[in-house]
This record gives sequence, structure tokens and C-alpha cells, in this order.
Amino acid sequence: MPSREVVEAFAKRLEDGDFVGAILDYYTPDAATYENLAEPMVGRDNLVAKERAVLARSKEVKAVRIGPSLIDGDIVATRWKFSFTNAEGVTRTLEEIAWQTWQGDRLIEERFFYDPKQLGR
Repeated sequence: MPSREVVEAFAKRLEDGDFVGAILDYYTPDAATYENLAEPMVGRDNLVAKERAVLARSKEVKAVRIGPSLIDGDIVATRWKFSFTNAEGVTRTLEEIAWQTWQGDRLIEERFFYDPKQLGR
């Protein structure tokens, strides 16, 4: 079960824009993430590569946590608002729920739930 301090430190890393560092420091080597109900992306190295690709396509990415993270044992739920600005200066905003399973102080699984239509607006 993660402590409140660990969850807050993880969230701060995202809010500070250190997305790759957060994956490296908080995810287990065999962690998996799911985008809505799609097949998982498995392995911390793969997650880092995917995140770096997203950041490379973006001029700026901002993360804002909406409200507190809710912790119940090994499960953490957080509501996020992400803004992605591309090279042309167009910003797309995505609001999502991140549903996480932790093993101690490390993330083993994360599921993102959002309406993909948000990215087309």
C-alpha cells in the first residue's frame, strides 16, 4: 500500500512535468498501463519510450490534478486534466481518471479512463 506521501510526491512529479522521471522512479519494471479498454502497454522501458514519443510530438504538456487522490489499500484513483500543445500551437485538453494498483511504493498497473472525443476538439 502506498503512503499518502508517496502518492503526493508522484503527483507532484507529473504536475512539475517530469513525466519520464515519474515512470522511472515509481513504476515497477513489469508495470502495465491501459488506455481505456485497449490492450496494455507492458514494461517500464516501453512506457518510458511511449512517454518520450508523446513529449517529442508536443511543444508543451501540462498536468493538473483535480481534487485529491483517493487511496484505498493498494488502489489509488486520481482525476487529471492534461493539456497537450503541438508545434503549431494548438492545444488539446484531456480530462481523465487514472486508476492505479500499487505494490508498496511502486505502481504495477495503471488504467486511464477518458472520452477520446476530447482530443478531437
